[in-house]
Order: sequence, then structure tokens, then C-alpha cells
Amino acid sequence: MKVAFHVDQLWFRSPGGIGTYVSELLTALAHEEPALDLLPFRSTFAHGSTRSVELAGSAVIVPGSLRRLYPSWALLSRPALPQTLAAADVVHATNPAAVPPIRRGQRLVVTVHDLAFDFFPELFPRDWRWLYRAGLRAAAKRADAIIVPSAATADDVAVRSSFDRARIHVTPLASSVATTDADPSEAFRRLGVPQPYILSVGTLEPRKNLVRLVRAYRQVAPEIPHALVLAGQPGWRVEELEAEIARPGPGAIFRTGRLTGGDLDALYRGAEAFAYPSLYEGFGLPVVEAMARGVATITSNTSSLPEVAGDAALLVDPEDVGAIAEALARILTDPALAEDLGRRGRERSAMFSWAATARATLDVYRHVTGAS
Repeated sequence: MKVAFHVDQLWFRSPGGIGTYVSELLTALAHEEPALDLLPFRSTFAHGSTRSVELAGSAVIVPGSLRRLYPSWALLSRPALPQTLAAADVVHATNPAAVPPIRRGQRLVVTVHDLAFDFFPELFPRDWRWLYRAGLRAAAKRADAIIVPSAATADDVAVRSSFDRARIHVTPLASSVATTDADPSEAFRRLGVPQPYILSVGTLEPRKNLVRLVRAYRQVAPEIPHALVLAGQPGWRVEELEAEIARPGPGAIFRTGRLTGGDLDALYRGAEAFAYPSLYEGFGLPVVEAMARGVATITSNTSSLPEVAGDAALLVDPEDVGAIAEALARILTDPALAEDLGRRGRERSAMFSWAATARATLDVYRHVTGAS
């Protein structure tokens, strides 16, 4: 089987969770099914993400920038993909903002990571909000199968769009940061990270709800010695977060910027608590990554996050600053609770693997081509 696999996200300045999905799934597919002929393709748009280096010489180039291609694909179903991809049995659109046209005899698979742009449109740049909506409409018309990372997202897609539920397939994700036993102290010194600390990981953007996390942290900061570490590179609309951090208040707030996998692993392992009160997630990769290291975790009681965390985290209303603060205080002042959450987190995280994601994705390819 030949699969044309869209990898544009690896060239974005902020690849984010979709970039992780593209990178990890591409590797896992090749490992799980060596006979699969993967044909990565991308537009000429490029920002030089370091994660794109290994594909730089092998990806098929689709002439044109995403600003031209994505709207044209959604509205006009053109331009066609290059002739070098004509032999592909499946075209996999890994970002729902970019749904390319297919040729006669090909099958189209589209991954819809979440509907955050629909639930919280005010948190997205206008252009991207439009692209996601247009891409979703194109997928509804043309896709043979829709892949989603959680049952919660499957429900959202079925209810808020015109997708036939039979076309929606759930393929959960997994931790993407390798866990090591390396001494984290060197990374702490190099990064200047204060200890002890509460950790939050993710692109700095409004959907991650970091303004409320900062406010919650400052409610408990006078009673604890912990700093709050925000690990992740800036996304869009960071001004409100920057203003909140700049306000006088107790505690210490530290931003790392973009990190290597090794440094992020060190930060996870050194944290005494992990907080991820996102407003909406299609899956929530950082929750699994923190739980895999036995870090006591706080996350939201909305969207896919209860499904991912199960009973291995404290679940809070992400819009209730007081509830977030109370959960932080509980974990940081109750060692028995923190230890129990850490144990349950390790057990829960073991349920997820990229090998399983790849196998489930291969099942979708076989389903749409009639190979199963």
C-alpha cells in the first residue's frame, strides 16, 4: 500500500501537538508496517523547524504556499497533488486545515485533532479559524474516513458537523518525550530553573488557560516555596499572559521558551506537580507525558482530558481559579495524595503507545481501501 502523508506541520515555527502527531505517527507507521510505502509531501512554505531536517530531502514538494494552497484545496479542490503522488492508494491529511484533492481511485483520510476553533473561536486568529472551518467542510464532503484522538472528539465532530459516525475512527495518542534516568540537575543549572517547582507544558496561547493558572498559583504561593514553570514557546495572543505575569504578586514564575526533548524530560521528572488546566483538548499529550513520569497531575474536567487522565489526576473546572488553586494546595501539602496520583499516573500512561496509534491508523487505511 502507498500512502501520501502530509507533513507541512513539521516546518511550522510552532509545530505544536499536530507536529508531534505527524512526526511520531510517521515513524511508528514505518516501524509497524515496513511494507508500507510512505510518501511524505509538503508545500513550499517552510520556516526551518529542526524536526523537519530528516525529511528535508525526501518529502515531495507541492508548489505554492499554505496561504494559497489550503483555501484553494478547501473551496475549489485544486490544484491537484503532484503526479509523483498519483500512485498513492491513500492520501492522509494530517491537519484538518489542509484537505487536498485526491485522484480517481484514491482514498482520503483526514485527522481532526479537535474542534477548539469551533468551541472557542475567539481564541484563534481569524485566518486560521476560517481555514479550519473550511477544511472541516471539505473533509465532510470528500473524506472516506476521519481519524480523531479521543472518543470525546469523536462525539464533538459527530454532533457539531455533518460527519457520519461510521466514518469516524478513534486512534488515541501517546507520550512523545523519551523518559530517561539522566540526572536532571545539569539541565536545571543550564536553564536556570528554580526549585522546587510546579510545571505546565504547552504552547503559550489562550486555549491553554495559563492566565487563570498564574492567578491560581499566586493564591497559594504565600504558603508554598514552589515556583511556577511554564515550559513552551510563545504561540499567538500571548499579551494577556505577559501582562498577568508582569503584575506584582507573590511567588516566582519562570518561562523556558522552546526546549529539547532531553530538557523537557528533565523538567517533567523534577516537578513536584504538573498543572494542565486547558480549556479544551482533543487529547492532551502533556498529561500523558507527566503521568508517565509519576508526576502528580491536575487537569481539566472538560473535553477529552477526563478520558485521558482517568482516575490518575485531580480534575478541576478550568474556568474556576479557586478550584485550580485548591487542587495545587492539595497536591503540594499532601505527600500521600501526590504519591498515589503518581502511581496511578504511571499505570494509566502505560495504556498509550505510538505503536498502538500506528496499528489503529493502519486499520483505517485498510478499511478505506478494502484491504481488511
